[in-house]
Amino acid sequence: MAARVVMKQLVIAIDGYSSCGKSTTAKAVASALHYAYVDTGAMYRAVTLYLLEHQIAFDDLPRVEQALHTLQISFRRNRRTGRNEVFLDGVNREDDIRQMVISNSVSEVSVIPMVRHAMVAQQQRMGRRRGVVMDGRDIGTTVFPDAEVKVFMTADVVVRAQRRQIELADNGEQVALDDIIENLRKRDHLDSTRAESPLRRAPDAVLLDTTHLVIDEQVDFVLERVSAALFAPHV
Repeated sequence: MAARVVMKQLVIAIDGYSSCGKSTTAKAVASALHYAYVDTGAMYRAVTLYLLEHQIAFDDLPRVEQALHTLQISFRRNRRTGRNEVFLDGVNREDDIRQMVISNSVSEVSVIPMVRHAMVAQQQRMGRRRGVVMDGRDIGTTVFPDAEVKVFMTADVVVRAQRRQIELADNGEQVALDDIIENLRKRDHLDSTRAESPLRRAPDAVLLDTTHLVIDEQVDFVLERVSAALFAPHV
């Protein structure tokens, strides 16, 4: 019997440090492939926003657990901008979760085991049908260790801080570069040393250093890996 080529629905895991271009790259890859896109970092930011707004201390675990049973996180595509935006309890909070006050606290929230368990379970439900691009910290190691394509992104911390400063300025928030560098280093440490699903490169993940790359080059890099995995001969 002649071999035939069958298109597979893949899970594409893009992990790495903050402000390396993960979300922008993942969105573009998802768009090119007509895949769903899930920004898992936005989910942790949404939980952080909820806890802060409801004045729930991060170490008040009974109230944190109650909040996890109460809050609702979803993504909706903005037809005007073409981007997926995060909704918290039915309200668009995309801009709110990108504020520096959330960046300063999100790593503390994401180390809470019950938070990670709840978010990972939701992410796995989202990707159950495959045909999805997810970016985050632990997609290739914890959420979808069987992902067909795994990319781990990194970049020089100063370059990352400069990118983050531009993003904040676009949202009307002016933050000193040194403060952003300090925030990124703190988050890197917390994310890499937490006991629950630490940030680390999966053994089978391809390293992508974006320090000197523009977004189109990052997207092409990922799509090249997808091309190698997308079609498989079956006898």
